[in-house]
Amino acid sequence: MRDRVAIVGMGCTRFGELWDQSADDLLIEAALDAIASVPGLRKDDVEAYWYATVASGHAGLPLARALKVERPVTRVENFCASGSDAFRNAAFAVAAGIYDVAMAVGVEKVKDSGYSGLTLNALPGDNTAAEISNPAAYAMLPAAYSRAYGVDPGDIRRALTHIAWRNHANGARNPARAQYTSEVPKEKIDRAPRIAGDLSVFDCSGVSDGAAAAIIVRAEDALGYTDKPIYLKGMSLHAGMSDGAVTPGVAYASFPEVVRCAELAYADAGITNPREQLSMAEVHDCFTPTELILMEDLGFSQRGQAWRDVLNGDFDLGGTLAVNPDGGLKSFGHPVGASGLRMIFELWLQLRGEAGPRQLASPRLGLAHNMGGLPGEFVSFVAVFGGER
Repeated sequence: MRDRVAIVGMGCTRFGELWDQSADDLLIEAALDAIASVPGLRKDDVEAYWYATVASGHAGLPLARALKVERPVTRVENFCASGSDAFRNAAFAVAAGIYDVAMAVGVEKVKDSGYSGLTLNALPGDNTAAEISNPAAYAMLPAAYSRAYGVDPGDIRRALTHIAWRNHANGARNPARAQYTSEVPKEKIDRAPRIAGDLSVFDCSGVSDGAAAAIIVRAEDALGYTDKPIYLKGMSLHAGMSDGAVTPGVAYASFPEVVRCAELAYADAGITNPREQLSMAEVHDCFTPTELILMEDLGFSQRGQAWRDVLNGDFDLGGTLAVNPDGGLKSFGHPVGASGLRMIFELWLQLRGEAGPRQLASPRLGLAHNMGGLPGEFVSFVAVFGGER
């Protein structure tokens, strides 16, 4: 897929507790903003849509109704990786020559459910699945990392505090769209009451509403739409077999699905040294220990060394590889169906030099990592984008 397709327009709503907007309102805002970002493009020029949501709509009808279009609309659901998978499928359709212009849209209304998260109908099983909250599941990671690499729990806690502090600081540089736009002192993060294991509310991503959209064309046509397209360099989606909890030797200090997914995407993009070749990365920091482990699974840090690199500031805005420059899930928020496209939106802004107070100097390549599930059972997406073909 290297240099086969390009993004020529994008839109993204504010993420947050948007009580005065419906899922339709958010979808319309993101889609029409994406169209408006491409000079001369009309809604009728979009030939097909891929619509990502986990629990805020069914089939393709909500998009067709909201946008008032009669077009092919495919609803995509792949847990928290839904938005990325919508982009992936739209990119394949354009690269295959089926459509000239396609749109991927992700939307989620979470706050109106009356529940802190998504309400889902559990599939029938054999009644052996553990009933555990998401924070409790991810609270196992710091202890697993400590045991795997012999790292003092206090050092891990300092690294997790730095991740939360940095992502809130980045979100404060994103006042127009992020859910949380205030910096939080490390002392306040450290003093916060624990809600699961060693995790506090500052270790958890925001529960929010929002939408994002991308317009995709073939790479050779991109400059006919905009003078600053961003090109897909490589991507991969990898679903695990959900056997982590029953596999001997799995320590939850690494996510095998992410490792394999990154390997495939890097091979597609020609990435051999991600720490050196990438300028930035948007990663799925649903909880702070997730981000810590991802630094190693994505090849940004050596095994057992991510906590040191975090504390050294290597992944801060002024570091060697900026991670979550827009605040990430932690500060930007996590409306599940939209998050994958929101990550790509930040790369879009950065590679076009339009990220405002958090703009990086001369970014070359950016990575988006999005995943869904729980430790031991993930689906993972990795994509690499660049501003030059």
